[in-house]
Amino acid sequence: MSVKSLHALNHDLADTEKQLEVLNGPIFGDNGLDNFQQKLKASNLYPLKPTELEILQLNLGYMCNQTCKHCHVDAGPDRKEIMSKDVMAKCQRVILENNIKTVDLTGGAPEMNPNFRWFVKGLRVHGYKGEIIVRCNLTIILANPKYHDLPDFFKNNMIRVVSSLPFYNADKTDRQRGKGVFNKSIEALQKLNAVGYGQSESGLLLDLVYNPSGAFLPADQSQMEADFKKELNEHFGIEFNNLLSITNLPIARFLDYLVESDNLEDYLTELVLAYNPVAASGVMCRNTISIDYDGKFYDCDFNQMLKLPVTSEAKNIESFDLDQLLNRNIVINQHCFGCTAGAGSSCQGATS
Repeated sequence: MSVKSLHALNHDLADTEKQLEVLNGPIFGDNGLDNFQQKLKASNLYPLKPTELEILQLNLGYMCNQTCKHCHVDAGPDRKEIMSKDVMAKCQRVILENNIKTVDLTGGAPEMNPNFRWFVKGLRVHGYKGEIIVRCNLTIILANPKYHDLPDFFKNNMIRVVSSLPFYNADKTDRQRGKGVFNKSIEALQKLNAVGYGQSESGLLLDLVYNPSGAFLPADQSQMEADFKKELNEHFGIEFNNLLSITNLPIARFLDYLVESDNLEDYLTELVLAYNPVAASGVMCRNTISIDYDGKFYDCDFNQMLKLPVTSEAKNIESFDLDQLLNRNIVINQHCFGCTAGAGSSCQGATS
């Protein structure tokens, strides 16, 4: 199979339709592997339903100072899509009125949204006591003088920082995220440590995220965490709280890589054969709603990138209705195998 640049040129619906066509290829069917719906049925989990709504994950925009090879958002400096202040204000209202436990801010680089700080401070000023997460790529802290004080801003607003670091050495990190990224990430981590992040009893949580660099599943999360802590502390004096391992889902740039390297069928087969019903019962879409930059609702940020909206009549921030969202059927497809393989995968790391 040879399909190049399924998504990178136009970022439009036709690209997502092509991705879904490729994902639902010939390995599934009468003479092939069970598809995701069949696996859920065998696990008595179909239709997949929400358990509660604990987390609102807001994509503040696709603009980013980096262009990482594994990025499922296809983020980069050329992306112009960004959440408006009006949509952000509506999100604030929903969060405060519905006692949402966790607000998860992602992108792109969420800090590049010009209203990022206004949004966070507004939640805290209005008494929000829940957890605020920012998915920080680390290098943004050094990218421009206007971001240099981000560690202090994070600290002052009690933000949990979750940052991608593909490995604890420069070679693997730079191959996945770009030349020089590792050294900049180390410097940013040291700045976060300097204000208290990752330090015992500071209450300032600093978590790192590991994505495999190729077409394979992540290793044991607890063992990798021990290795990362040892290497980063010994060589750079860096401390952090938790390592979250996330499986690369076969969409966007990573799907391009799988197709162009002729690894798609082998990788999908590996995911299917590693299906774990325990992990399936705890997938993140059961307690999370993903909100795109334009305010539309998705079951997760992967469905968001594939333009697979929620089935609920409450389809955007203006029509938010908790009861309707809790009674919806979660939209699934073959990429969902990435969240249910092995120990499972979510934005909070392994699930089982």
